[in-house]
Amino acid sequence: MTGKRKRGKSSTREPDDAGRHTPARLRIIGGSLGGRKLLYSGDERTRPMKDRVREAVFNLLGDDVVGKHAVDLFAGTGALALEALSRGAAHATLIEKHFPTADVIRQNAEQLGVAERCQIEPADTFIWVRRGPQLGPAAWLVFCSPPFAFYSERRAEMIELVGSLMRQSPAESLFVVEADLGFDFAELPHAAAWEIREYPPAVIGIYRRGA
Repeated sequence: MTGKRKRGKSSTREPDDAGRHTPARLRIIGGSLGGRKLLYSGDERTRPMKDRVREAVFNLLGDDVVGKHAVDLFAGTGALALEALSRGAAHATLIEKHFPTADVIRQNAEQLGVAERCQIEPADTFIWVRRGPQLGPAAWLVFCSPPFAFYSERRAEMIELVGSLMRQSPAESLFVVEADLGFDFAELPHAAAWEIREYPPAVIGIYRRGA
């Protein structure tokens, strides 16, 4: 079984008048680029991680972000990888199959001055992983924040995707998986080692690979 689920807490919330996340306020939260705004069309298909959840995740990761190669598997706006760069990650690879959205990531990287540290892959994440990513020797910080529907419609593929990267990852790599309440993290490898936090409707699992 996985570790005990904990209800996450965060002091920062970004609701609109109806209690929903406000896309127009998407920004880098902390680090050297903290406060900088990110371009975002508002397209719900990208479903960026809510600011309050992103803040909580990076608080949990702390200084372990520094020097890592951030890998954003379903990049969308690129907010997770760009946040990691702001907080000390050395490089970032962002995979986004929707070409117009990948172009927005490029624009965000350029306006933040981190384009030279980003590799943007306009590709299907499942195919990209099966081909075997060549990311160099640095430990990875892998973000897996797909459409929640993938955990039901493509459940076996999602489990294999995460498991494959866990097997390939260098020592001291980190994995951050965002799912919904319907996903059982016990289906992932090393189930007991995942730190689980709930930020309804999202659930975050963090796995730290040893040396």
